[in-house]
Amino acid sequence: MPRMLDVSDEVRTEIGDEEADRLLAGDSSPGGYDCTSCRTPGDSGQERTSTVLFVGDETAVLAFAHSTCLPSQVVRVSEEQLQGAVRSITADGEDGEGQQPGDLPEQAVLGVTSGLVLIEGELHPALVVEPTGPIARPGGSDDNGDEFLPLLSEQGFQPAASTAEVPPVLHGWSVLLAMGQLHAVLQPGTGGGAAVAWWQAHQPLQVTEGWRTAANKRQTVLVYAAPAGTIGRQPREDLLRDALDKAAAAGRLVAASMPLAGT
Repeated sequence: MPRMLDVSDEVRTEIGDEEADRLLAGDSSPGGYDCTSCRTPGDSGQERTSTVLFVGDETAVLAFAHSTCLPSQVVRVSEEQLQGAVRSITADGEDGEGQQPGDLPEQAVLGVTSGLVLIEGELHPALVVEPTGPIARPGGSDDNGDEFLPLLSEQGFQPAASTAEVPPVLHGWSVLLAMGQLHAVLQPGTGGGAAVAWWQAHQPLQVTEGWRTAANKRQTVLVYAAPAGTIGRQPREDLLRDALDKAAAAGRLVAASMPLAGT
């Protein structure tokens, strides 16, 4: 049975056309899976699903994610990290538990979800950024500590005590929307140079017509960020808002307003 799989050109190059075609035909892909980003169940026969290939020095592991959590992509990891994840999956395979490749801390990728947030009766376009695992400080010690929020605070993101107020503008940052699709979150270049991508979609992400309309009206996007495992994949915007409010109350949410670049 054909699957609703997204296989990026990057993943196809790594696994080959024959294997990619088998995946799309459903011959070598699972129906049900645990999303490597939010770790909740998914069904590639019922919903858009991304193929995410974790590649080490000698080993590669193909994982699956909701397309709303992650785009199809190749993630480079150390062989030691990948083998550790494989051993954990194998050891715990009987009960379906265990570490997913997306749990690899130093090579965690950023999951981005779009949604509308109601503030003082007005709808605001928002992005929620949550890594698939702990984010280590570049050059820091390998202690599996999560430095995601401290790193963002150093970049100018502000702690969000609640989602009832529009967060301050983060100057020099912007959200790139092109031809109605989300392409990147841009940050200032070093030394006053051109802006560079802080997060970039491997394939442009679709946003709803309501989100696009609100973004074009306000020319500003609210960007919320939380550590891995804080928000998760929420099927409705009211549940997403509840998760954001809980993260804010727990001191696990930072935010910024960014101008919209593009249309």
